[in-house]
Amino acid sequence: MKINEQYHNLNLLENVTYEFLGRDGETHEETEPILVEHMMDVYVNERLTMKLVCIPQHLTELVLGRLFTEGIISSAEDVEQIYICEFGKRARVILSKNKSGQSHEENEDYVAPTPTCCTGNRVLNDYFITDQPMTPVTPFPWKKQWIFDLADCFANGTPLHSQTWATHSCFLACDGELLFQCEDIGRHNALDKAIGYALRHNIDLKKCVVYSSGRIPTDMAIKAIRAGIPVLASKASPSAEAVAMAKEYHLTLICAARRDRMKLFTGNNPTE
Repeated sequence: MKINEQYHNLNLLENVTYEFLGRDGETHEETEPILVEHMMDVYVNERLTMKLVCIPQHLTELVLGRLFTEGIISSAEDVEQIYICEFGKRARVILSKNKSGQSHEENEDYVAPTPTCCTGNRVLNDYFITDQPMTPVTPFPWKKQWIFDLADCFANGTPLHSQTWATHSCFLACDGELLFQCEDIGRHNALDKAIGYALRHNIDLKKCVVYSSGRIPTDMAIKAIRAGIPVLASKASPSAEAVAMAKEYHLTLICAARRDRMKLFTGNNPTE
């Protein structure tokens, strides 16, 4: 896979001035940094396929992860080339010949919202999406300390969240070692970035643990299952449907994971 990233150090924050209004009648002007809402068009084999709303950081990882969790690619080997322009507004993905998208009839009217907690994300066609069904993940032995360590990482703060209180974060670990952490406007984007990082660096997701700051409804569980991630942990809560799905597909789902406690909803018990 050839990667050509032309963008560098795009603005993530913008200082905005507002009027502070206190209940006691106090008023004064303040200035603080807020997140930049970045929009990127993703072209797959020259076809506009996705529109993403994100922060302009780890864009290649986001594209790779989203292609993977949408079922457009099944591995990094399906991608021949990724190019991202200098402004981070356009991504160009060339798939390998065996993923040309020619295998089924295109539905020109297909416009589906991509699961996300930020508006504006769209998958614009189903030309490259395969009909591969989800398969159960392979359970993997895990340790409570791994989850507590990741909860510590989250509690110790992430740079953008510390300044804005407006991001979700995701942490990727293997065998107790933190490999990658990222932030984004949406929790789905953050998870896709972590998955994309693993794809980019040939990390076996089937041996990884992921910790998310966000809620776990079914769409988040689906991303983890499609990626083959055996252990998904979150600071927040799951939905009943996500718990049922995790149980069906053998995903170890841990929620309300804090520095001193956690709730194991589905999956195998820790080894220690």
